[in-house]
Amino acid sequence: MPSPFKVTELDHVVLRCCDQERMYEFYTCTLGLVEERRIDAIGLVQLRAGNSMVDLVPAKQPRLEDGRNVDHFCLGVETDSMAEIAEYLRERSVEVIGEPVERYGARGMGLSIYIRDPEGNIVELKQAPRR
Repeated sequence: MPSPFKVTELDHVVLRCCDQERMYEFYTCTLGLVEERRIDAIGLVQLRAGNSMVDLVPAKQPRLEDGRNVDHFCLGVETDSMAEIAEYLRERSVEVIGEPVERYGARGMGLSIYIRDPEGNIVELKQAPRR
């Protein structure tokens, strides 16, 4: 089966922050990113970085015990069917976490799935809007 999708962009990266205020200051004041969206209930702050986004979320532990502070990154994909992508990846023994769900990203709402790469990193694949 040929691949049912094409990766077109890096949509967003999600960083787990021990000091979210300091990270916010760095990305906005030092690097010039602009706050686009905030969901206080989960501590999410989304910053615009050109066509992409950098999301800041609070770390669950004061110190990141696993040494990782990247929660996940998201790749925008062109596809007609996110369900077909999930099936394609499962056939290749890729761990697919859940089913396609509508989520917000750099280009608005769209269906996405989470997968795990061979090193255990979480990658979100998000359907890019038609150009």
